[in-house]
Amino acid sequence: MSETMTTTSVLSSRDRRDHVLARLGYRRMEHRVTPGLYRLGRPDRSSPVFVSANYTLSFDALRSALHGIDAHILVLDTKGINVWCAAGKGTFGTDELVERIEATSLKDHVDHRRLILPQLGGPGVAAHEVKARTGFSVEYGPVRADDIPAYLDAGATEEMRRVTFPFRDRAVLVPVELRNISLGAVAAFALMLFLGGIVPALIVLTAVLAGAALFPLMLPWLPTKDFTSKGVVLGAVVAAPFALYYLLSVPGWTGLAYAAGTVLLMVPVVGYLALNFTGCSTYASRTGVREEIFRYIPALVAMAVIGLASIIVTILGSILGWF
Repeated sequence: MSETMTTTSVLSSRDRRDHVLARLGYRRMEHRVTPGLYRLGRPDRSSPVFVSANYTLSFDALRSALHGIDAHILVLDTKGINVWCAAGKGTFGTDELVERIEATSLKDHVDHRRLILPQLGGPGVAAHEVKARTGFSVEYGPVRADDIPAYLDAGATEEMRRVTFPFRDRAVLVPVELRNISLGAVAAFALMLFLGGIVPALIVLTAVLAGAALFPLMLPWLPTKDFTSKGVVLGAVVAAPFALYYLLSVPGWTGLAYAAGTVLLMVPVVGYLALNFTGCSTYASRTGVREEIFRYIPALVAMAVIGLASIIVTILGSILGWF
């Protein structure tokens, strides 16, 4: 019989620091636990077997939800990726599950042949193939780990099966999004502040904050279906005050060109950041994201090029006396 590891349902201050660093994207791929079979509490041969990813937030969410429950936890090697994303990438998948069952000699630790997987891991696992290759049947637990105790008592309800993406879950992703674009955003802000003054710098700041922070918070209330088109709508809204400023403060064609260029630059920036958010959301599928990329990226690039060209031509025209 292979050796097992032990864990508890109590999160330490070190665990919570790890969660904060993971949310901030610090050393993103290093937030992982050792794959293998863990004993939680005092499990016996009839205790349930839960399956988890080896991303610390996934593993910790499961074990903390199992407070007071004796269980086995089979941790797959998902390369430090959460269950939902790993299922899409294939690391939380059929082959890895089968290999981990065999590597841990799971049959020697339990008498039953039942595995409880997180529902969001479903896309990566072929349950019938796992059954045929290992003898273990696969059932899917609730979407959220907090519902596991009730699930063990009475089974899954419709509410447990429903995937939601509430305000709190969206808000917790904002620091990661901001961190991912922080260096480029700071550089662009400083450059615009140096070249054009406070208004162009504020345009950069507004576009970044709208796409990376305001968009996820407002996601359910923005019109249209696709993420990019939602971002385009939001980009047009936040660009409007700056366009109006140029129309009112800069006379003639110059003000019109600045206004148009501002809209044509801000809209694709916010739209692109919104498209990027599909990787954080349970709203989008892989095929849907792919279709959205091919549908909108050419248009976003064209808008940005036209907007930048109009501003450059206007500046050169003002310098050379064309306008």
